[in-house]
Amino acid sequence: MKIKKIAAAFMASALLGTLSMGSAFAYEKCHKSKWGPNDQLGSLNNITAKNLTSAVKLVKKGKAMRMGIETNTKTPAFPPRTYSMTIVTPGQEGGKSIGENKLNYHDDILNTWVGIGTQLDGLGHIGIENTYYNCSPSEEVFDPNGLKKFGIETIPAVATRAVLLDMAGLMKMDIVPEGTAYNEPEIKAALKRQGNMKINKGDVVIFYSGWHKLLGVDDKRNGAAHPGLGVQGAKYLVSLGVAVVGADTWGLEVVPFENPKEVFRVHQILLAENGTFILENAVAEQAIKDKVYEGLITIAPHRTTGAVQSIVSPTFMY
Repeated sequence: MKIKKIAAAFMASALLGTLSMGSAFAYEKCHKSKWGPNDQLGSLNNITAKNLTSAVKLVKKGKAMRMGIETNTKTPAFPPRTYSMTIVTPGQEGGKSIGENKLNYHDDILNTWVGIGTQLDGLGHIGIENTYYNCSPSEEVFDPNGLKKFGIETIPAVATRAVLLDMAGLMKMDIVPEGTAYNEPEIKAALKRQGNMKINKGDVVIFYSGWHKLLGVDDKRNGAAHPGLGVQGAKYLVSLGVAVVGADTWGLEVVPFENPKEVFRVHQILLAENGTFILENAVAEQAIKDKVYEGLITIAPHRTTGAVQSIVSPTFMY
């Protein structure tokens, strides 16, 4: 992925925002959780037993769709994130085998940034002026050996209703153009088009734009920008009590940003201000082709203590 230029632009925008007497200091950096001072689950608190039992009833065709893209050296990764795998054959160098039974085996060593491929962003990922979700200052969260708070291991198994919003279908396009923002009007229009659907508290909402079709075809365009959630749209979804917001793009929110001086503002609104988790590079192609827009979703992050994010492969069942 050749996305160094856009990363540099983001960093430049961040610097401008820091130096100017405007954007960064206009926001409240401290946002308390309505679930109490010890809350580390944020919007996942909205998922109840009823959410799961109701979602199970949506499985009618008996189909299971994996939403994760492949993770390898060509997988989209926001700079300076990289990925490297090494396969080893310990003790078997030179074609040797082990024991009288001539055992052979492979092992793998993975050297990667975790925020790559299909990923779930934890609440320790994004802050506002060095303050994170639930009014947590950086010194309470950050440790180079693993987060002290909001580590990915704190996330429970996620199983609830998922709502797929077919933005490509709404706009009658194969691929929604970069810079297209989804706000409340677009979200409501998609729901109406899909049979007057409703988004319920505790749902996972995933936007389908067709953007994933550029993977391996036009990686330069893919990495430079994409359509996505707008600021007002993020606030609207938060007001509905959604648990997770996802998309088939690498950054979820619209790029270029609606306000060039506000860098990943939607990430701040969702993660730092409201504890709403973010799912990126989640592909819903099969269900969209089947014209199925709701089903049971499961998301199981790895339990790596102190990790900020998790590579995941969500399963959508319908």
